[in-house]
Amino acid sequence: MAENPSPSDPVPGWIPDIAAARAEFPAVPNAESYAVELDTDTPMSGTVVDLPTPVTGQREGERRAIVPDSLRWAQLPATVRHAGGFWAHVALFHTVRAPWYVLVALRAALVGAGRLLSHHIRWIMVEEASGLRQAAAGGDASTWLSLHRTVHSARKRRVLVALGEIAAIGCVMTMMPPLWHSLPTLGRVVLVIGILAPLIVAGRPRHGRLIPPAVVTPRFRRLTADIVLRAYYAAKLGDPEKPGQQITFGSAMARDGDGSRVLVDLPYGRGFGDATKSHAAIASGLDVATSQVFLSPDRSSTRRHVLWVADRDPLAIPAGRTPLLKLQETDIWKPAPMGLDERGGNVFLDLMWNSILVGAQPRKGKSFTLRHLGLYAAADPYVKLSVFDASGRPDWRGFTAVADRCSFGMAMTRDGDPIDLLVETLREIKRDVEDRYLRLSEMPPSMVPEGKLTRTIARDPSYGMPVRILILDEFQLYFSTGNTDTDREIADLLVYLIRVAPAAGVIIGSATQRPSGIGSGGEVSRRFTDYRDNHILRFALKTGSYVVSDLVLGSGAYSEGLDSSTLDPEYKGVGILRGAMDHSPTVRTYLADAEDSAKILTAARERRAKLGTLTGQAAGIPFSTTIPTRNVLEDVAAIFGEDSGLHWPEISERLARRFPEHYADVNAEVISVQCRALGVPSVNVKRAGTVLKGARADAVRSAFQRAPGVRSR
Repeated sequence: MAENPSPSDPVPGWIPDIAAARAEFPAVPNAESYAVELDTDTPMSGTVVDLPTPVTGQREGERRAIVPDSLRWAQLPATVRHAGGFWAHVALFHTVRAPWYVLVALRAALVGAGRLLSHHIRWIMVEEASGLRQAAAGGDASTWLSLHRTVHSARKRRVLVALGEIAAIGCVMTMMPPLWHSLPTLGRVVLVIGILAPLIVAGRPRHGRLIPPAVVTPRFRRLTADIVLRAYYAAKLGDPEKPGQQITFGSAMARDGDGSRVLVDLPYGRGFGDATKSHAAIASGLDVATSQVFLSPDRSSTRRHVLWVADRDPLAIPAGRTPLLKLQETDIWKPAPMGLDERGGNVFLDLMWNSILVGAQPRKGKSFTLRHLGLYAAADPYVKLSVFDASGRPDWRGFTAVADRCSFGMAMTRDGDPIDLLVETLREIKRDVEDRYLRLSEMPPSMVPEGKLTRTIARDPSYGMPVRILILDEFQLYFSTGNTDTDREIADLLVYLIRVAPAAGVIIGSATQRPSGIGSGGEVSRRFTDYRDNHILRFALKTGSYVVSDLVLGSGAYSEGLDSSTLDPEYKGVGILRGAMDHSPTVRTYLADAEDSAKILTAARERRAKLGTLTGQAAGIPFSTTIPTRNVLEDVAAIFGEDSGLHWPEISERLARRFPEHYADVNAEVISVQCRALGVPSVNVKRAGTVLKGARADAVRSAFQRAPGVRSR
């Protein structure tokens, strides 16, 4: 099917922008393009030539767009960037090499002069008759004599012509000096070019180019209807010779980001699932890498889908450093930046009311991905974090600066048993969730219009209901601790929390490299599956097979064309995101290495300390499963006695004497942080002639009355 360019066609040339062209097509002297064009206009076998539907993408009776897709506002920036980037690169490429081009041109002129002189000498000597004379010399004397006389006569005439040419050249050379001095600079340049141009043309290489191209010609100059049709027919998704089995288009070709997009209509009886199964075959038909071809369904029809082909592999380009390095305060109620999709667009993840599962093979970036979301939560000073890493790697240890509860590994440490800490934390979160629902149910509908936690309540310390995030890395290990009773309790608590806790403001993030076959018993294994499948958001980086990919992304993902096992094994931090939006983009996650994480967490701790939102282990309160939970406001109110105000050091000393089993190791700073977090202001208090920061008894009792259910360990 031959296609003539129309005004609605995209900018010609399937060529990257300047930076990409420099990276992908380095400047090499005398670099050659492909000698043979592969996107010829030769009609494909069996393809009808002038059917309007395949060529224009218009249906019968449908009005064509007045403004081409490539020039509409949504696509205009991409079109301008594509064309401008190409021509800017060409101009810059040749400008830098202009001095070298002068030498190349002079060399070509010398070669051309030699070639013209050699050709002229052969013409004067009538070399074209030498073959006839040699043939006649074999025995035809009369013919040879006739040819000899003819050649001799022709040489005389041609010598006279050559002498005339020499005389004309001499006259021109005599006139050249005064003409040269009379011309302006531009005229001299034009004169030199006029003289050298014929010589340069004569001296150019017989095969190839005198000046290398700025961009090596790609195999397909642009994505045309012919190329797409060839790819789909090669993938056996249609047949151009059978009625009703032709591939048609629902739109014209258009630029979209750093690639080309078109709506493809499959024959009746075929659907998006057929296209996804033929993903690799389509890429082969387009003669590009599989990672450059992206298919997404269209809501208007099952047999229609969007084909987007990237100019180059978009997943090989890292998304770059995390924007969290700006060290600005975040808001968990706003979407968190995750990375860039295949088209270079920003991908944001709404964490509120959701839980996320991250799965991948080892060393593909799952911990980095989950940690980045944890860093976003840590940068919000009103979020309470609980971080547990069963593997015990260094990835998460920096979170001790901000986490209410955290443990690393499975073995006993000086701080206690990590498994006991996890179990007690899960119990505490469950009690907190139950208490929150009870208190939210007692609030007027105007405060909780949807019956769940609101931003106003979560960010007001007086309510004591901050957003909580529970992070579990390599969580499958917590389902097989070696103790059946512990495994069962952990499984029950996690299933409860992932089902019930989100509306109370509890976010759960889980990462695993083994999403199946876990548990010390049948019931625990079923609970593991239940916990895994109840995650709302799914992110799968490189996995070993489509089966594992389906376990991470959820059932039905493979039938939708989502298979993380097809991702290039060289990619790190690249995965498929499902459940966050209408489509499932392939995301290149932002990078936050150990140094970046430490910087972000240091700023997050300083912000929390200033606002008084440090709690638990981050606030210096050691964990113990034997000390009962106490109400810190009630305890502080009890030690005031007749005093109207106390300094923080004096408050901590009185608490240590009154309740030594709980406050013996708690200093003034910790008590200050806890009380300020619960709405008690830190003010100047004068005692015995000394003015120091402390608290007023009335403020403590007032805060206790406002939030009687707030509890602190």
